[in-house]
Amino acid sequence: MAKLSTPSAAVLDRLKQVLGPNGFISDPSDMTAYLNEPRGRWSGTTAFIARPKTTDEVSALLKICSENKLAVVPQSGNTGLVGGQIPAGHEIVVSTDRMCGIVELDAFNNTLTVQSGAILSEIQKAADDDDRLFPLSLASEGSARIGGLLSTNAGGNAVLRYGMARDLVLGLEVVTPQGEVWSDLSGLRKNNTGYDLKHLFMGAEGTLGIITAATLKLFSKPKQIETGLVAIPNLESGLELLNLVQKLGGDMVSAFELIPRIGMEFQLTHFDDARDPMSDAHDWYILMELTTSIEDIPMGVLLERVLEEALQKHLILDGVIASSESQRQMLWAFRENLSEVQKLEGASLKHDVSVPVSAIPQFMSSAIKVVLERMSDARPVPFGHVGDGNIHFNISQPKSMERETFEAQRETIARAVHDVVLGLGGSFSAEHGIGVDKREVLRSHKGKTALDLMSRLKKAIDPDGIMNPGKLL
Repeated sequence: MAKLSTPSAAVLDRLKQVLGPNGFISDPSDMTAYLNEPRGRWSGTTAFIARPKTTDEVSALLKICSENKLAVVPQSGNTGLVGGQIPAGHEIVVSTDRMCGIVELDAFNNTLTVQSGAILSEIQKAADDDDRLFPLSLASEGSARIGGLLSTNAGGNAVLRYGMARDLVLGLEVVTPQGEVWSDLSGLRKNNTGYDLKHLFMGAEGTLGIITAATLKLFSKPKQIETGLVAIPNLESGLELLNLVQKLGGDMVSAFELIPRIGMEFQLTHFDDARDPMSDAHDWYILMELTTSIEDIPMGVLLERVLEEALQKHLILDGVIASSESQRQMLWAFRENLSEVQKLEGASLKHDVSVPVSAIPQFMSSAIKVVLERMSDARPVPFGHVGDGNIHFNISQPKSMERETFEAQRETIARAVHDVVLGLGGSFSAEHGIGVDKREVLRSHKGKTALDLMSRLKKAIDPDGIMNPGKLL
């Protein structure tokens, strides 16, 4: 790959002419929001932040960068958790935050075409306004933008029913490192004409090009939603409960989330409006949700039947069913606030991992054991998407330990947890991506052939290595 350059004043002037007076930031005092990762683990510097408004501007910008061997860091909503969106210093940041248009909703084709800077919650609203559902849902949906979510193949709370981000896309528009525009936004569900190029760019974390637009799948809007929170005696019972609810509810099961008692206690301590939904404390809870677009199915009766049968089989200890939307939101808050509340308890070591669903109990037992062997007063806070095998195995700072001492154990603890994951046939990155954080882990565990193929793709599409250098590979 060619040696990358730092931008000269003349090149920056050319970029400013392409972008217009509102299309860039060059004053360091205005750059803070673009240069710091949400958890505070990475911060960067740059001489220039480009904020293009159109695909043509992205194309012109990348042509200039390609000609001058200037490195580029694509950035969407800056909600990524592995440092993939933060510049190291010499790169130009290309933010899509001005490319936020809702382009077209095709009701008969059940598709929605949007610019890549559209915020996820606004995409959800556009679908909802037309009695449709866009099911991608996650805690940062009020600020996360679709281009970044597709570039990292985000997961979220509805993967069990609808799949990952890449499963919700029918077409993409992408600008290559050379400034060429590849546009395939047709929204076809059948298009068997060779390589499916869109899948090259989803999950590539901005290392192969910049996504500028997407055509997304829409679904029938749920007419009924039934939500329940249950306490389970152990994780094995949780898996049997999952099997039961899927047997009785079929594809109406849209969420099946694990919440540990310690996470609930954190929220009861720090949030004044949090109330324990059950009279007794339990070690583990499952938040489950059933949805359907059919109005006359007795969904409430179905969920009650699930819980009654689960009680008879001793799969649950207690449970509550939301009787209103406000109660549903209260139950979901115990799941959605878990990451945020851990900040109030000090530093946290986070592991976004997945294992086969059947291996979750063994993973939890083994991972907690190896952590406590290395740090006896650690506070594991594992939670997440049991239905698809994705556990956020987080560890909160011991109350008696200084933050610096705790964080110095990051690599040692991560290595131990990842060894357990890989021994069970799992993945050390379930939905957050690789970025900077897991680049060396990828190199150690991905396999020579897979890494070679990835490197050859990178060199073929981005021979000068200008796209997000140092990330992923």
